[in-house]
Amino acid sequence: QIQLVESGGGLVQAGGSLRLSCIASGSITRINVMGWYRQAPGKQRELVANLFSGDSTHYGDSVKDRFTISRDNAKNTWYLQMNSLRPEDTAVYYCNADLSPHWDPGRGYDYWGQGTQVTVSS
Repeated sequence: QIQLVESGGGLVQAGGSLRLSCIASGSITRINVMGWYRQAPGKQRELVANLFSGDSTHYGDSVKDRFTISRDNAKNTWYLQMNSLRPEDTAVYYCNADLSPHWDPGRGYDYWGQGTQVTVSS
């Protein structure tokens, strides 16, 4: 069984920082893409950041220059460093991965974490 578990959410004042972590566990051959998404109340889930196997990154426009995605391959863990937080960053943050499991190493499968709440007060 493959699981993604986030941690690090919480309540922070505007201008503050938080770091989210996502740990992937289970029968994983390779993680092809690591990512973070978020969903605010009444809004669609949106991309925050992606980190590809070749180390390239892609950020949503609203978080560029404030958020940074990084990883520790040895631990199957990736992070989202969030700086200069704004009230509009308040959302449930989900980690996401396109990964290849042991039972089908030639294909990528999409997995999601359970979500962690980030609340930014003004």
